[in-house]
Amino acid sequence: MNIRKMTLVAAGLLGLSACASNQEPVAPAPPVGPGAIAGTVAADRNGDGYVDGYYTADGIYHPVEGPPCPPPPPPPPPPRAGERG
Repeated sequence: MNIRKMTLVAAGLLGLSACASNQEPVAPAPPVGPGAIAGTVAADRNGDGYVDGYYTADGIYHPVEGPPCPPPPPPPPPPRAGERG
């Protein structure tokens, strides 16, 4: 009975080893940067570190167009000076 169990385990291991492969796993794609679109090649044309557009698979450049940035908020009022009360 013990030999039957060992034979069954050995047959199972032999069957599973046929599924194993020695190929290296494929590394996942790096995350896309800010402004990039998955499946395209990002383009930083002016070298500022931000994506200005992207190239599609057919080689056409598409600039990233968005609304202009809002103006900064006004500065806070100066603190009140002098004696209060």
